[in-house]
Amino acid sequence: MTEHQPDKAPALAVPLPDAAWLRSFRRRLRTWYARHARDLPWRRSRDPYRVWVSEIMLQQTQVATVRPYFERFLESFPTVEALARADERDVLRRWEGLGYYRRARQLHQAARVIVEEHGGRFPRDAESVRRLPGIGRYTAGAILSIAFDAREPILEANTTRLYCRLLAYRGQPTAAPGQRLLWAMAERVLPRREVGRFNQALMELGSQVCLARTPRCEACQVAMQCGARAEGAQNEIPPPKAKPRYEDRHEVAVVVRRRGRVLLVRCADDGRWAGLWDFPRFRAHAPSRAALARELVEAVERQTGVRVEPGAHLATLKHGVTRFRITLDCYEARYLSGPRAKPDPTQMRWLPPTDLDAYPLSTTGRQLARLASASER
Repeated sequence: MTEHQPDKAPALAVPLPDAAWLRSFRRRLRTWYARHARDLPWRRSRDPYRVWVSEIMLQQTQVATVRPYFERFLESFPTVEALARADERDVLRRWEGLGYYRRARQLHQAARVIVEEHGGRFPRDAESVRRLPGIGRYTAGAILSIAFDAREPILEANTTRLYCRLLAYRGQPTAAPGQRLLWAMAERVLPRREVGRFNQALMELGSQVCLARTPRCEACQVAMQCGARAEGAQNEIPPPKAKPRYEDRHEVAVVVRRRGRVLLVRCADDGRWAGLWDFPRFRAHAPSRAALARELVEAVERQTGVRVEPGAHLATLKHGVTRFRITLDCYEARYLSGPRAKPDPTQMRWLPPTDLDAYPLSTTGRQLARLASASER
């Protein structure tokens, strides 16, 4: 009977750099970052709360977009305690327009966990941080390294692209072999000190020089260490993602009026824009204007219990959500009757148009709110 041998870790797709390469890379990167680091508001403090908020906002969002949101959010919720005490509606209102609203809800939930379970102090161990809502391996590493100088690796879009080119890795970085390789590289490249600053330098180099299209190799401090450039393959690595297939969709939103007020409903927790408020909205299938009017009446009653009479067409708005290209037709409607039961104010409200500004809406919902207020006048 042979002795059981423990399973070996899968081999990496390409070899990692040696110690001499790493020393040179770290030195060159630090020199470049000292000269070229951008002055960003979240870099002016190592307060873990500020670092955490910025990292959540920066997920799938450009720096230029995040900057004003970050400053306004911190004005409204300057501490984790203030965020934990806040009403979710107020949190979402401050987040409005930034998109991916689940981030805001999870940030709010995590603030309450930090206050209730950690005494208002951001945890310093990776396991506790990764248990917080909305925080995965990358975000935990970024927060802990930047705020506490913990020796934690990071891997996001910019560093993924940077590592693929440095290693001349031609595989798909999101596949399992690519992830094993790139996380191993992220761990190996870390210095012993000033880890947070080093991780920020990596992201800065990826976002400002090692661009997805037309990388600025002539301005890159580490170009001579780049495997992709040595092969003349910097425009081919990493391989392009498959282009998403978009689906055209026709939707209708309805401004229901009743005695100078309009009807607003809260979006379902398991649907698009969870936690936000919106006008009654539905996917339209009707082939004619008359059929659409009937569909509108049925959809509004099904969603709210309110019977309406269709009115004027207000506007047509074009927008995209995930894989959908949406044509949104906006109509007015006049209240006739219902619902039979008193509506739950946490799910449905009749509001003066002037009060709509206090409620978090999607981008098209906010446009429609302005149209509703203008047509009221």
